[in-house]
Amino acid sequence: MSNSNLAVRTVVFSMLGNVALAAIKFLAGIFGNSYALIADGIESVVDVFASVLVLFGLKYSSRPADENHPYGHGKAEPLITFLVVVFLIISACTIAYQAFQHILIPHESPKPFTLIVLAGIIIWKEVSFQVVMSRSKKLKSSSLKAEAWHHRSDAITSVAAFIGITIAIFGGEGFEEADDYAALIAVGFILFNCYKIFRPALGEVMDENNYDELTEHIRAISLTVPGVKGTEKCFIRKAGMEYHVDLHALVSGELTVTEGHDISHKLKDKLCKVIPELGNVLIHIEPYS
Repeated sequence: MSNSNLAVRTVVFSMLGNVALAAIKFLAGIFGNSYALIADGIESVVDVFASVLVLFGLKYSSRPADENHPYGHGKAEPLITFLVVVFLIISACTIAYQAFQHILIPHESPKPFTLIVLAGIIIWKEVSFQVVMSRSKKLKSSSLKAEAWHHRSDAITSVAAFIGITIAIFGGEGFEEADDYAALIAVGFILFNCYKIFRPALGEVMDENNYDELTEHIRAISLTVPGVKGTEKCFIRKAGMEYHVDLHALVSGELTVTEGHDISHKLKDKLCKVIPELGNVLIHIEPYS
């Protein structure tokens, strides 16, 4: 299975899970008299729309290079990640507003069965986070990482709701608003996760060269190619699930232009074979002294 197909399947897995959980949360929140669960459901609905955006971004970013986009369409992925962050911020603000409204209006404590529902949701969301995060690391995908943190923020929201509902149920009269305050605490976690998602995507758009481990790997592979005496500059920029590399390789100054050209092609082929996630690799030949 190709990387793009695996990424798409991962997003579809997230999307279907969020649709089911949104329905469960809304029903449990309405019949269980818990705004924390309803707020949780609002976030899941937003997550569904965010997943649709991620799916579109993955499909578009996987398009091959063309005349107008010689480096491919990978930059679409971090741009979609920015939109996902906006969706998360909107959902956090919506939850906060509704929680304040409920704090001001007296209401009954949530029903005990909502705790069972939340326990199941927390387990499922944490499992989903681990699955999607592992695939985001495997595919080097910023949008999948954002999708994974959606699951973690949802789990955190559910944990806060679980604690708040527990206090409201067992605290008795005067503690009815505990789950509303729990929803506010969850908002803080969601906004913090927004930053954790946004910062790497911003670095990708700005072509930050902070891939030290990959750089060392490229340098080590280069030295295994006959004729390569060493390497100098190595610039790496990420676009979608690919890394574009500009590498200066050192060869004997006594070689002909044709011989140096042949070595550069062998070096490029070796790098792309050993590191499949490399996209465009530009080799600049320098004389070794």
